[in-house]
Amino acid sequence: MDQHEQQTSAPAGEDTALRRAVSGKLLYLFILGDVLGAGIYALVGEIAGEVGGALWVPLLVALGLAMLTAASYAELVTKYPRAGGSAVFAERAFRRPVVSFLVGYCMLAAGVTSAAGLSLAFAGDYLGVFLDVPAVPAALVFLLLVALLNARGIQESVRANVAMTVVEVSGLVLVVVLGAIVFGRGDGDPGRVVEFPEGVSAGSAVLAAAILAYYSFVGFETSANVAEEVRDVRRVYPRALFGALLTAGVVYVLVGLAASIVLPADELAASSGPLLAVVQATGIGVPDQLFSAIALVAVANGALLTMIMASRMVFGLAEQRLLPPVLGRVLPGRRTPWVAIAVTTAVAMALTLIGDLGALANIVVLLLLLVFLSTNVAVLVLRRDRVAEEHFTAPVVLPVLAIGSCLLLLWQQEATTWLRAGLMLAVGVVLYLLAQAPWWGGARTRESEPAVRG
Repeated sequence: MDQHEQQTSAPAGEDTALRRAVSGKLLYLFILGDVLGAGIYALVGEIAGEVGGALWVPLLVALGLAMLTAASYAELVTKYPRAGGSAVFAERAFRRPVVSFLVGYCMLAAGVTSAAGLSLAFAGDYLGVFLDVPAVPAALVFLLLVALLNARGIQESVRANVAMTVVEVSGLVLVVVLGAIVFGRGDGDPGRVVEFPEGVSAGSAVLAAAILAYYSFVGFETSANVAEEVRDVRRVYPRALFGALLTAGVVYVLVGLAASIVLPADELAASSGPLLAVVQATGIGVPDQLFSAIALVAVANGALLTMIMASRMVFGLAEQRLLPPVLGRVLPGRRTPWVAIAVTTAVAMALTLIGDLGALANIVVLLLLLVFLSTNVAVLVLRRDRVAEEHFTAPVVLPVLAIGSCLLLLWQQEATTWLRAGLMLAVGVVLYLLAQAPWWGGARTRESEPAVRG
């Protein structure tokens, strides 16, 4: 066994510059809050337009697809519990710093782009119910507030996520309860839950809708980037990850059933606020402002968790010398990566000035699928790498199926989305080349020091 193999096979150490302040319960709520984001509040109508009244079917299929990739994350996070997530996994599997950087950069770019889109969503019609302010300045102020909370500390940020998760889940539960009331009093149409569009095969409709529904489940991958801040990560991470995804799946399926019972698919598809339309159609008198407030909390929660992930990803890449080392600096008291937080926030602010919500969302999906593809391949490659600590091990069929699901969803992306994502990746390549320059300290070589801490 050569020197590098000894390094990569060494057990992942427990020393870290970051504070281990996240318990298993907080991690569960962190993941749940990230998955139960703004997507479901907006996508129910789009899904109905593809699959008709059988909304619950593609939601269930999307849950299955997400669980496949989640199994790979559970194995790799418990095997190598380090900040950096997918980038760390790629470096260990493929042993090429440039590959590690590009995977990490995809994750980082997706996170910052998503936060920019969420800030625009926050500053749009939902905020307009309460305040008549220009959208872009409001989005910039929103991102600044998110950065300040992120810099205060992971424990404070995750605790804020607990409160916001309770609010956004309560909104979805409200939809389910109102749907049950409508069903109980004999109104609505339960038969719609098994209706598919005419002239389209059920299989084709479910696949098209599942691609949309899949977006509602992404977010779980951000948890890999706070692995160094989780207590007893090898024991608690798989339970928190699978528990959060299953919880989100149950909630989504119940929301889909309730929405179909209360409103026809064409009315859901025609609404830009489909769940608000469902609440209004029940006739029970829930104020419009209530749902707008819940939607704002859901969007804010998604932005906070996304920016936590992005800043920790920059921290991990900086520690590997794949980005300038200055980005790895932490606050002495808070021990949070303050330089990384400042830089990612600045980039997100810039994106709000040059992008629109639809274009940003499409780029996010494509970039994350590339990350998932790398991680699912990495889990197979790293089966030959042994570590002393016990960790979760996924059945080999799961990552194989996950690779197929990623390729299928990538095939559905439009050429314009590929072009925009390609331009962002080109910027990443330039950053990587600049990081090799002597004035940035250069990248660490394997001969002198391992690129990934083990």
